[in-house]
Amino acid sequence: MKKIIIALLFGTTFLSCNHKEKKNNSSSNENQIVIKSLTAELDSIQKNGDIIGFSVAIANQNGILYENGFGLSNVETKEKYTKNTIQHIASVSKTLIGVSLMKAKEIGKLNLDDPIENYLPFKVRNPNYPDEVITIRHLATHTSAINDTEQYMEKAWVIANNQNLENIRTDYHSQKLNSWDKNIPMEDYLKGYLEKDGVNYQDDNFINFKPGTKFNYSNIGATLAALIIEKATGMSFDKFTAKYILKPLKMNSTGWSLNDVNISNHSRLYRDDKSLLPFYTAITYPDGMLISSSNDMAKYLNELIKGFIGKGTILNKDSYKELYKEQLTENHFEEGERNAGHPYDGDYNPAIFIGHSALGFVGHSGGDAGVSTWMYFNKKTLKGMYIVVNTDLGDRKKEQEYYAIWDKIVEYSDKLNN
Repeated sequence: MKKIIIALLFGTTFLSCNHKEKKNNSSSNENQIVIKSLTAELDSIQKNGDIIGFSVAIANQNGILYENGFGLSNVETKEKYTKNTIQHIASVSKTLIGVSLMKAKEIGKLNLDDPIENYLPFKVRNPNYPDEVITIRHLATHTSAINDTEQYMEKAWVIANNQNLENIRTDYHSQKLNSWDKNIPMEDYLKGYLEKDGVNYQDDNFINFKPGTKFNYSNIGATLAALIIEKATGMSFDKFTAKYILKPLKMNSTGWSLNDVNISNHSRLYRDDKSLLPFYTAITYPDGMLISSSNDMAKYLNELIKGFIGKGTILNKDSYKELYKEQLTENHFEEGERNAGHPYDGDYNPAIFIGHSALGFVGHSGGDAGVSTWMYFNKKTLKGMYIVVNTDLGDRKKEQEYYAIWDKIVEYSDKLNN
């Protein structure tokens, strides 16, 4: 009887495992069909459009569901844009400042409500409210009143050294690309911009509102938060993020400068007329100069989704809870300033250098010379999407192409099984 029972149990287990295997195989086959269809649609958009090259990724809490590159990373050499092609990702980089702030808090180096002057060797006060302190939280939620002026647009970016600039235009319409000799340390730049009587100080470097009361997106404020992480931890920001984010997530192709990455894998960047841009970097590099691939960013997106549901690995549950906590209210915005109908407007409800849209997505967007990026995940489905392109979206046609790509990866993310 005992042998019969064992045999029956074995048979039941075998049938159950066989059923699961068939179900898994069926799910895998369905995913392959979806993946093939998505690839064909994105390939068609690229071939019929004006964006030279791009890559996309879809991830959830379990891992990477889809990743691929399309078009060219280099028109001259005809090199393909792949999931391993790297380029800088613009303001999506700021999400790493948020994660780094929470890690620095975790290891006892700072608190979000500390005055920033506790960590800085120079004084930063809004001249309109000289008695009001600015806190780290104000920087992280873009409520510090620090303002990005034309000075920022004209002096923050520099053309990378030791590159052949023959037949390459170095001008750009919205952000000046300065020669390498204009490069200075990040701390010196911030001190000159923010300290009264600094070399680049002017009153409109601050907006006339009390710190903490109004939202005003600030790249300078974000870079200042990165400097505070350096001062609080005794580590440069690039080394801090490498230790606590990039290495643990095995983002091995990612770094903050051309010296940190394999430049042979770097896409060239193009203006909207398809002319070549020089390689460039920024004095304020934490606000937008992370260089990465869609493969590495999919790993990062997977971690952010896991953190959102309390299963992250690079921060503890409480840190992730604070990272995603909506920090502001309607009173922080001017009437009509927020877009309640945009599903990917992360500035609708800011958290810590990441944001919630009005329609249930969390993430960040970015744009620089020759670069546009979006990284968002759906709070209900826990599906996340990432896109990066190497071409300016300087006309309506390219903008529509960009949105068409994004809409496709959102559409197909719902069809992919977990």
